This record gives sequence, structure tokens and C-alpha cells, in this order.
Amino acid sequence: MCALARDIGIDLGTASVLVYVKGKGIILNEPSVVAMDKNTGKLLKVGDEARQMLGRTPGNIVAIRPLREGVISDYDMTERMLKEFLRKVAGFMLFKPRLIICVPSGITEVEERAVVDAGIQAGARQVYLIEEPVAAAIGAGIDISKPDGHMVVDIGGGTADIAVISLSGVVESASIKIAGDQFNESVVKYMRRKHNILLGERTAEEMKIQIGCVYKEDPSVEPRTMDVKGRSLLTGLPQTITISDDEMLEAFEEPVERILEAIHSVLERTPPELVADISTNGIVMTGGGSLVSGFDRLIESRTGIHTHVAEDAISCVAEGTGKSLDAIKTMQDGTMNLSRRQQMN
Repeated sequence: MCALARDIGIDLGTASVLVYVKGKGIILNEPSVVAMDKNTGKLLKVGDEARQMLGRTPGNIVAIRPLREGVISDYDMTERMLKEFLRKVAGFMLFKPRLIICVPSGITEVEERAVVDAGIQAGARQVYLIEEPVAAAIGAGIDISKPDGHMVVDIGGGTADIAVISLSGVVESASIKIAGDQFNESVVKYMRRKHNILLGERTAEEMKIQIGCVYKEDPSVEPRTMDVKGRSLLTGLPQTITISDDEMLEAFEEPVERILEAIHSVLERTPPELVADISTNGIVMTGGGSLVSGFDRLIESRTGIHTHVAEDAISCVAEGTGKSLDAIKTMQDGTMNLSRRQQMN
């Protein structure tokens, strides 16, 4: 079996991990959650099965998310989770695979090192890093090698990455720790403040997916509603309440403004020739957060630049990481962090 056949691309996200195997495409998409026994330190479940346990575990079992805000917060658990996912997709590996792992564009050198080390410890022969907005652009079908400016807004679970890309490199970028998780937190805070109801994280996530809204062109349109169950902070008893997308618009106001400010800031720092390209090519949105209703229209209304959500926005980063496996030897340092390559002796 040839080692090249085992090249693997990983979108190591705060909310979920997507694994792309060369020649096969994306073959794993699971939440980045790990369940372990506190007493023995034994790993019980990873991915979907562990996510079911969030907020529902007895004292000796903890379900944790080892990545926070786009970076590793629990090194040991991330390594074990990666090892488990690699075992799922590749089974017994005669040859150690080469990995390309996606990282936010604002990552520090220490955080980069942690990702590379976790990949090596999980069983990789070599680990390369690629910046999320670059991978997202490749996955969205943009030819990044041309001297032509493109803007990508990738809103994941832990970070929103905004970047202007030209000639296979990032010209200007911003990475802010405001994304899907913060949207969920905003919903929890809003419900507590406005309705005196305490919600779980998973319920907030469901609300975001089903009735989440950040922009309404016609306020007279019948609002979408959803019945939400939580615990009343007044009585301590279960309570069901109907919430509309108008209220979600209000709940999301603060995180959305932060993302818009970051987009504006990147545009301000971009050379005029590239800004002209972007006004022609438009802004491309990727990541799960971009699917919140009205996000593309809101950005378009604020910037005056045509904005659209990429097809299959959630898997764009993983697709781009997978496609970049073909170019391990040719991509520039700005795109692919070849300088941080690790090789096992």
C-alpha cells in the first residue's frame, strides 16, 4: 500500500471535525466532542455519540469539547479524539498518513505547534497547516492562484475568519472569536434576560438553525416561530414558550455587529486594486454560521458588494483542505505552512 494513498485533510473545527481522504472525499463529519470517565481517564465516546451526552452525564462522566474558539484548549483530549477519528477513517495503517490540518488565520505560533504535535501524536507522518479562509476559497471553487482579489468570510463554530486572497496567499485578514458558539450564547443570555428562562446549549443551537435570523428585508412578512422548552428561573419548573425570528434578530445583534466591523476593517486595509476586484467578484461566505437567515443580504446591504453563500458552505473548508492535498509540494509558504512540517525519525 502506497503512503501517498493515505494523505488526509482535516477541518479541525470547534463545533465539528470533517475528514477528507484523498481519492474518496469527505468520509467523516462528526461533532468535536469527547466523553470520558473522570475516575479512570478512559475515553468512552467521541463525535456524535459523545455529543448526545452533553449536559446529560452523571458525576463520573464528562462530555467536553477539546477545541475552543478555533484552537486547542485540551491538548490530550484533542490528540485522543484525532487518533480515534483517524482510526475510523483509515482503520489499521501500515504507513503513517500525511495530514493537512486547517487552522484559523489568526493562530499564534504556540497554537500552531500544538496542532502539529497533536497530529503527529495521533499517528501522522507529516503535518502541514493551511489557513481556513484559503481552504474555504479553494473549496468554494475559487481559483486563488490568479492575481485577482477575492474576499472570503468563513464563519465556523469558534471563529470568524475574513480574508482577502490573491496569488495563492492571504493579503489581508482578520480572525475574531465571534462565531456559531457565541450566537448560541447570545440566545441563552437573551432568553434569560427577556423571558427568565434557562436554556441548554443544544436547544439554543436548534433555535439558531430553525429560526435564526440576522436581516429582514420586509418586516411585514409573517415571522417564523418555534416552541422552546427550558427551566423557569422564577419557579424552577419546566416552561414552554413560543419564540419568533424577530426576537432572534435582537438576540444576535451584538455578535453580528462585531463580524461586520471585522469585514469593514479588512476592506479598509486592502489595496485599492484588490478592493476593485472584490467589488466585481463579490464576497463569498462559507461555514455553518453563514447559513443563518439573511446573513449574506446583511453584508451586502452594509458593504454595497454582492455577497453570496457558497454551495455546501459547511463542508467548503474540508473540501478545500482535501483539494490542497494535491499541491503539498507546490503551494507557497503563505498558504501552506511548510516551515512547520514535522517528520518522524
